[in-house]
Amino acid sequence: MKFNPPRHSSCVGESIHHLMFKVKYCHPVFDIKEVRQEAEKIFHEAFEKYQIRCFGLGFDNNHVHGAVDPGMHSRPSAAKCIKGYVAKKLLQKFPEIKKKYFWGSGFWNPSYYLDTAKDLKNLLKYINKQKYGSVMKGQTTLLSYAS
Repeated sequence: MKFNPPRHSSCVGESIHHLMFKVKYCHPVFDIKEVRQEAEKIFHEAFEKYQIRCFGLGFDNNHVHGAVDPGMHSRPSAAKCIKGYVAKKLLQKFPEIKKKYFWGSGFWNPSYYLDTAKDLKNLLKYINKQKYGSVMKGQTTLLSYAS
């Protein structure tokens, strides 16, 4: 039993989702260490700003996977908030990648994947197996109470 579930204005509980955002034109921008590290930092800023809990984030060369609890956001709202915030900040920090890879257009492919996680433990393993995967430390989730 979970003793301290997340509380929102009109509900109590968590809903863990698997998210995946792909870079437009599939350019391998996350192979650039500075871009990847800054992207991870900006993702966490976005999660904090929009009150979205993150349990893990893993980058491959041209996409990112995550385990999140969107809280009171709908799936489209959460995707729009996160993608917009990350793209704006990242392209401000690295204008040369916008010019080189995106020819003045946006950073993310317009589609995304955001679905309820069936098994958090396996999702976190999958995220960790990404080329640049990392599971967040110190997060208390339902997984913590599993036997």
